[in-house]
Amino acid sequence: MNLWILNEFLYFPDDKSEYIPAAIEMAILLVLCILVFNFFRRKARKDLEKTKELEEKILKEKQSLHNK
Repeated sequence: MNLWILNEFLYFPDDKSEYIPAAIEMAILLVLCILVFNFFRRKARKDLEKTKELEEKILKEKQSLHNK
C-alpha cells in the first residue's frame, strides 16, 4: 500500500496537551468496560446457580416419579 495514502489519516500534534482529552476518554471507557465485564460475570454466575438448582429439582422430581 502506498504510504502517502496513510499519511493523510495520521495526525500527531506538536502540542502534547491535545493528548489529554483522548487519555481521559480512554480511561473512562476502560473503567466502563471493566464494570460491564464484571456485571456480566456476576450475572452469569447467578444464572449458573439458578440453572443448577433447577436441574437438581428436576432430577429429584424424576427420581420420585421413577420410584413410585
